[in-house]
Amino acid sequence: MASVPGDVAPYVSGKRAGVVGGAGFVGSNLTRRLADLGAERVVVIDNLLSAERSNVPDHPALDFVEGSITDDAVLGRLPTDTELVFHLATYHGNQSSMADPLADHDNNAYTTLRLLEHLSTWSVKPRVVYSSAGCTVAQKTFDEAVATTEDDPVSLYLDSPYQISKIIGELYGNYYFGHHGIPFVKARFQNVYGPGEILGAGQWRGTPATVWRNVTPTFVYRALKGEALPVENGGIATRDFIYVDDIVDGLIRCAAFGDDNGVYNVASGVETPILELAETIIELTGNAAGVDLKPARDWDRSGMRYGATDKAQRELGFACSVGLREGLERTIAWTTANLDLIESCMARHAAHMA
Repeated sequence: MASVPGDVAPYVSGKRAGVVGGAGFVGSNLTRRLADLGAERVVVIDNLLSAERSNVPDHPALDFVEGSITDDAVLGRLPTDTELVFHLATYHGNQSSMADPLADHDNNAYTTLRLLEHLSTWSVKPRVVYSSAGCTVAQKTFDEAVATTEDDPVSLYLDSPYQISKIIGELYGNYYFGHHGIPFVKARFQNVYGPGEILGAGQWRGTPATVWRNVTPTFVYRALKGEALPVENGGIATRDFIYVDDIVDGLIRCAAFGDDNGVYNVASGVETPILELAETIIELTGNAAGVDLKPARDWDRSGMRYGATDKAQRELGFACSVGLREGLERTIAWTTANLDLIESCMARHAAHMA
């Protein structure tokens, strides 16, 4: 019987890495962890579309390049001796992609193609870890959910351009693995939350989802401000919430132990109703305003979902270490300490949302 993979530190130490989208919420946390684990060099590339420059840690091993990887000059700043590439760049979120499908294509699908085409010219191919999306594969149902596995079929009728772009990225990766030998490990994210997620980070992208982009930071911020939490469709939808430190560990484990063209759920494996999430945040913040019931979102058909964890546990040695309540407590503490930063970002978009 094969042994379960263990500590990732020996794998990272001394490595040369690139993090595309490394100023974002997950990317900045990943960048910090790579530096702490002793990476020799980490090149962070980000166009700051949905991120803040201040997120990039100040560390002697880090180099920051501002720009899009659709630009050859920017891609040229990634040294050809880079051994690991974490591709986290995206056009953040379902609702933003529906508002501007062309921008989603340019910043989600096209970026993946440009990156892989560039890497295909290198004599020694780096190992790529790609941030994919669990919502792409999840069943389109509001009935009882079954844990989504890595080999579940993908619907031809997806809910948003974002979901389409994410699965296209997986298909491009499969092609460049088969035809150019680029190791391409696909990490399917669930609903990531935690410290470092800044409401309103980056540039205005056309809808209030630029600010209110994810449910957990939205609920935490509104609860701290004494506002009612907007809960759609009675809060019956379910999600698999995973703390950012755990997603970072999962990404590094994909790089260290994943199959060269493998796909892995980076998930908690716990199904949590949105109403339960809201009630827990209300309790932890002491928010007396309660919930504000809203109608269902007419575009979202994957209402109930969570990820299966067996394969990641078996092949990567991955398991979440931070439960939802503890993770929310940490997130609330970070948000409380960083309200000025968050509100300064939100203020940049206030005229657009008025």
